[in-house]
Amino acid sequence: MKFIPFFLLSFYFFSLPYLGQCQSNLSKKERKAQEIQATVDRLFIEGEKASVLGDWKKAYLLFNKALELAPEEAAISYKMAEVLGKNTKHEKALPFAQRAVDLDPSNSFYALLLAELYHQLEQPMRAAEILDKLTQESSKNQSYTLDLASIYLDANEFDKALVVLDRAEAYYGVREPFTVQKQRIYLRKNNLPKAIEEGEKLIASFPGNASYVLGLVEILYNNGRLDQAISLVEGEIQKYPDQPELQMAAYTLISEKGDASRALPHLILGMKSTDLPATAKAKAYEGILEEIKTQERESILDTLEYLMLESYPEDASIFEAFGKRRMSEKQVAEGIAFYKKSLSLAPNNQTLLEEVILNSFEVNTPYQEVENYTQMAVEEFPELAAFWFYDGVVKSAQKKDSLAVISLEHALRLNENKNQQLAQVAYGTLANSQYNLGLKDKAFANFEKALAIDSKDDLVLNNYAYFLSLEKLELEKAKNMAERVVKRNPNNSTYLDTLAWILFQMKKYAEALPYIEKAILLEKDPGGVLMEHYGDILYHLNWADEAISWWKKAQQHPEGSEKLAHKIKEGKYHE
Repeated sequence: MKFIPFFLLSFYFFSLPYLGQCQSNLSKKERKAQEIQATVDRLFIEGEKASVLGDWKKAYLLFNKALELAPEEAAISYKMAEVLGKNTKHEKALPFAQRAVDLDPSNSFYALLLAELYHQLEQPMRAAEILDKLTQESSKNQSYTLDLASIYLDANEFDKALVVLDRAEAYYGVREPFTVQKQRIYLRKNNLPKAIEEGEKLIASFPGNASYVLGLVEILYNNGRLDQAISLVEGEIQKYPDQPELQMAAYTLISEKGDASRALPHLILGMKSTDLPATAKAKAYEGILEEIKTQERESILDTLEYLMLESYPEDASIFEAFGKRRMSEKQVAEGIAFYKKSLSLAPNNQTLLEEVILNSFEVNTPYQEVENYTQMAVEEFPELAAFWFYDGVVKSAQKKDSLAVISLEHALRLNENKNQQLAQVAYGTLANSQYNLGLKDKAFANFEKALAIDSKDDLVLNNYAYFLSLEKLELEKAKNMAERVVKRNPNNSTYLDTLAWILFQMKKYAEALPYIEKAILLEKDPGGVLMEHYGDILYHLNWADEAISWWKKAQQHPEGSEKLAHKIKEGKYHE
């Protein structure tokens, strides 16, 4: 039941004495009554002012004083009820509202307030009694018919609800709200023919309104009357062939019947229409995409793509639908391309943004390009930790470490006590960037946090061990971590290089040699750091010529250390 909570009553004007009347002509009793009336008027007006200003306590006191002086004035009882009601003191308000109605039964505002109070006190049938009386007494109160019908429906008083709705329909004529409520009642009473009759009456009253046809179609379909639903839609299409919603309904219903050849023309006509919204076309297209893949299905989808682009050449939902088809066919690059077109038109699409970002990682898209979408994601959805995390990972991979730290720390704040996997990877990535920025203590602390969540993360273990070796800190701990990683990944050249370098820092050159040699052999084009490390180890094993040869090879790559040129020039190792 939905009422306007309380109705404003026009200022109640009390009868004032004729000012020109000679006071000397009044008796003492009459003068006293006149004085009381003036006081009541003043208290009432001041109470109204306090109500307007929201000072309910003051308004209550003023109206209460007025009521003491004029207990028979209905308007004052009404205002007392209204003030108490606005303070949710409905039980205390009730007797005042009832008193106002008793004093002035013809005032609909008083009656409506009383009904509202009964509603708030969860006595709906008492409220219904009042509304029923109001709607019968005056045509002006017919707007409360649906509220009254709703009360009866909630109380399972179906017959009473039907009487009320019929009364409203007799006054207003056939209207959708009345018809829908009556259909619900008939369906709850298992009277399908009457529900159908109501739908047919609505369609006849508003010819050409497709939504009313579809409403009845839904009732027919949900109650197992598929043939009747098809007959209704096809009959309406004959009268109004340019309504794409009906064409699409016919396609769906006839397809359900299993007559694909008869259904297809309706689909084509519906999809051709520029009156069918792009979102509806995309939904229909995606529905066909979910069917079993056949040559016929593929042909239909190809035709629909042409028709959809012809109607909506620049629509986000259309491109999203095309992307879903490519992704379902494992054509990831094409699917992502369509998703990107969709995002260029409507970037506020969380699902597509995540699809583009994650699939870009999978197909090795350049980080700079991926960053365009992680940046778009954090701008569109600044409250989502995952997008800040992706942005931080991409920036860290590009050595934009200061910006990476900002994004990753923000992701961790938003993610607090939520996604442990996200937190684990974020701590590890944050540690990498912090180390690069020279924030070594913070980096090592975050590596520990990452390992506290997942002690077997090989990437975190490797990076942590390598950075410790560069600082010549806790080398035994670093060695232990690197050995665990290599044991699980014996053919990973990066992990082999880390273990070799830790052993080098521990001056265990002979132990380091087989690991660095295996790392070199595993790489088709070894990087500059790897070759420089190999040269360093060879040098400390007294193979200076071989060491210089590898240093020279390393110099041809951009990753070599600043000391590489000195090593080559002087023929000896420099830290």
